[in-house]
Amino acid sequence: MALDPIDTRQVRVRPLADRRSKHALQDILIDPDSPPPAPGPMAAAIELAAERIYQARARGAAVVLAYGAHLIKNGLGPVATRLVQGGWVTHLATHGAGTIHDWEYAFWGESEEDVQAHVARGCFGTWDETGRFLNLAVLVGSAAGLGYGASLGRFIVEEGLSIPRVEELVEQLREWLAAATDNTAMPARAELLQSIRRHGIQPGWLSVRHPHGAHSLTAAAWRAGVPLTVHPGIGYDIIYTHPLANGAALGRAAHHDFGVFTASVARLDGGVLLSVGSAVMAPQVFEKAMSIANNLRAQAGQAPLQPFILVNDLAAADWPWGQGEPPADHPAYYLRFCKSYSRMGGEARFAQGDNRVLLRNLYHLLRHRAAPGPTAQPA
Repeated sequence: MALDPIDTRQVRVRPLADRRSKHALQDILIDPDSPPPAPGPMAAAIELAAERIYQARARGAAVVLAYGAHLIKNGLGPVATRLVQGGWVTHLATHGAGTIHDWEYAFWGESEEDVQAHVARGCFGTWDETGRFLNLAVLVGSAAGLGYGASLGRFIVEEGLSIPRVEELVEQLREWLAAATDNTAMPARAELLQSIRRHGIQPGWLSVRHPHGAHSLTAAAWRAGVPLTVHPGIGYDIIYTHPLANGAALGRAAHHDFGVFTASVARLDGGVLLSVGSAVMAPQVFEKAMSIANNLRAQAGQAPLQPFILVNDLAAADWPWGQGEPPADHPAYYLRFCKSYSRMGGEARFAQGDNRVLLRNLYHLLRHRAAPGPTAQPA
């Protein structure tokens, strides 16, 4: 039996002021200049990664940091920002939650909620400002040809959005239809037009202050001109509970970002991928981007990419991955963050432990060296 989809315009949203958040920004932020904790068993992997990063930048290869939301929730945004500003990281990649927590800290100074209690009460994620502003930022940014991450970065830095007039969008769409030209921004403008009409959004400048924007990694990437790409799943994130959620706009912006991510992956020959706390998104997206990059290299008569990959997770690898894959009846076979990367060629190392220990020590080893290579391509 076919069912009609739920109309999310019926969802009742509440202001962030009604939410009791778990963490405040001032309680989690890590000072990049503070002494790092002892690296423990990860010491050798961190030292090797630092050397590989230096070598990668010396040859102008990419260094990609793919991360999960806990990097932000652990207060590591300023540390990652220093790696970007120093030219050590040329691309940032995360999923939707990685930008949601970053944005809430920049805007509200607090983030994270009691999932169990709020799901039962039907208010998990139904916070108006988070859903409204992030969906609007992507809608407006996508209509301007920006990807998901760049849309959010610009929004935080500029502290607002310029909402076009309905008449302006209608005229642009008419001209496009008459000319029958290839313009990927036009479908995005049609989605923006529909959202403006459906939700009564007023044209003009929408001012949204971000009192803590200086601590935002998303904003730092935009300021530095370093790509930050977002790789979400439809329905994964709390912004999909908001009436403004638009799968077409979010999907289009994310697809744009996948293309940008693949362009960086194509620069990973002799480069470095740091996969920090992303057990599913990073390995899944990376293997497809690697396939595309190697497809194009094969057409040009080039050998497959040979990156250095450092994987960091709290979970135990529970298998000597350097000796090949475990059999399918071994539980380790289903560790995506190990299995996918072990299949990618090059050299892969696994470092089990806290991402605060890994990233702070990595920055400490690099901070007094000058990145020798060119910075990333503009976002």
